[in-house]
Amino acid sequence: MITRSNLAEQLREYQIRSKHGWASVSFFSSTSNLTSSRVDVAIFVIWELVILAFLVFSAVSLYFKHLRLAVILVFITMLLLLCMKITKQVRLARKKKRRMLLPLSM
Repeated sequence: MITRSNLAEQLREYQIRSKHGWASVSFFSSTSNLTSSRVDVAIFVIWELVILAFLVFSAVSLYFKHLRLAVILVFITMLLLLCMKITKQVRLARKKKRRMLLPLSM
């Protein structure tokens, strides 16, 4: 039988499990106050490293006077940044939807 104290205890346990005390090292993060899982942080750090690599490669290609290659690499970098933002918004929307499905009221 579900009682109010059992429900409050389950909610407390869920909040403890979902709370992470370490910070994201995300440079492009616009929402640093939201907690995210380790997998999310790892994925976005990898995305950011790839974006940084493309920016460095475009700077090197500009140094060697390959303007077309530099423009292509900057364009790919912007597409990756856009994909990263869209992916983050989709994940946050799914997480909010899951939280709304929790049985919080009796």
